[in-house]
Amino acid sequence: MIRTERLILRGARMEDLDDVHAMLSHPAAMRYWAHPEHATVAESLKWLEGMVKAASEIDFVIEHQGRVIGKAGAWRLPEVGFMLHPDHWGKGLAHEAMAAVIAHLFAAPEVDELTADVDPRNAASLRLLGRLGFVETGRAERTLKWRDEWCDSVYLALKRPDGNA
Repeated sequence: MIRTERLILRGARMEDLDDVHAMLSHPAAMRYWAHPEHATVAESLKWLEGMVKAASEIDFVIEHQGRVIGKAGAWRLPEVGFMLHPDHWGKGLAHEAMAAVIAHLFAAPEVDELTADVDPRNAASLRLLGRLGFVETGRAERTLKWRDEWCDSVYLALKRPDGNA
């Protein structure tokens, strides 16, 4: 578990289902995720079960004022990602969560670099990662089919801040 000024980043729990489904079923929250919004609670339940089963020390739900409002971390290192329910956009919460996650991940000596893969149309995520020190390392076209639409990728990286990468 990681605590910040306003957030708790922790492992997912089955009782998070209502909040998780509110996030995963929201079209704007899922617009730049790997797949479209969840149409049913059963889809969100399957996703949550996977996250609970993984019980990862590198991938977290974001709790704010007692409710799960997003997720942040690394499903698989070195790639990081984040998602926040749109009701909480524009408040600095994603930045706060990711800054804490980055510090946590770089506390492990074997982590020399973190990466991210972002749709180039997702300007807010690109700005946030830029403020956190990520730099563009490349681009690719047609990397993900989302519904009937091909999406491109911007690849970013953040080197270990102590310079030991």
